[in-house]
Amino acid sequence: MTHTKPKRTGEPFRVMPGFNLSLGFTLFYLTLIVLIPLSAVFLKTFTMTWPAFWNSVTSDRVMASYRLSFGASLIGAALNVIFGGIVAWVLVRYAFPGKKIINALVDLPFALPTAVAGIALTALYSSNGWLGRYLEPMGINVAFTPLGVIVALTFIGLPFVVRTVQPVLEDAERELEEAAASLGASNWQTFTRIIFPTVLPALLTGFALAFARATGEYGSVIFIAGNMPMVSEITPLFIITKLEQYDYAGATAIAVVMLTVSFILLLTINLLQAWSRNRGQSERT
Repeated sequence: MTHTKPKRTGEPFRVMPGFNLSLGFTLFYLTLIVLIPLSAVFLKTFTMTWPAFWNSVTSDRVMASYRLSFGASLIGAALNVIFGGIVAWVLVRYAFPGKKIINALVDLPFALPTAVAGIALTALYSSNGWLGRYLEPMGINVAFTPLGVIVALTFIGLPFVVRTVQPVLEDAERELEEAAASLGASNWQTFTRIIFPTVLPALLTGFALAFARATGEYGSVIFIAGNMPMVSEITPLFIITKLEQYDYAGATAIAVVMLTVSFILLLTINLLQAWSRNRGQSERT
């Protein structure tokens, strides 16, 4: 006969270990996987003098790669917020033949190797590709241009937005929409006052995830970008170039700038997400 320790009244039952053990394991794991590698990047950068660091991270070629990497990432994430939100809405609110196939295709950028995605996009949008042969006569060149970088980053970022917004739409209370319609609200009023505030935090989260994924993307971009300095060279490729030249300090210096800017942007987006969530809860109460 086994005996169990009686639970005190009011004490919640916990299957997992206590807070101290769980927190200790969490901090240890994050330190091992995240903090130590990132610290190595900063420590290697600190071996440079300030003038050498500044020259490494502000040269004309590096600045051009910053503009392309961050600019294309922002554009790709913004496009995914719009069209990814529409895809999530269609998958949740409508029933149609082939819905399961389309739902599975959304996850294709997750499973597809990035190099394969880059080769496929290049073959599709090159001058003799299925789409490129029709776009080029109209003056739209996708492959080997900055536009190709945006296309690649949009492709790999779509699942982040769809999979973030989809469960929110599934859990949304449709009774509120029906109540608004019964009270005479137009479709636009229902969308702006009920639906959009509900999914806004999820859209911001999807945007942040898609942006973070895009800034560090390498495999799917190098094939379609053309990698021309000052034109279509992304920052991760420039870091690889520095490493191939055995300029480890210069490579880590550029990586530190990328890491800092990405962290600031993601922190800003998370603060906006928290603000919108708190605002929505206050409006509901």
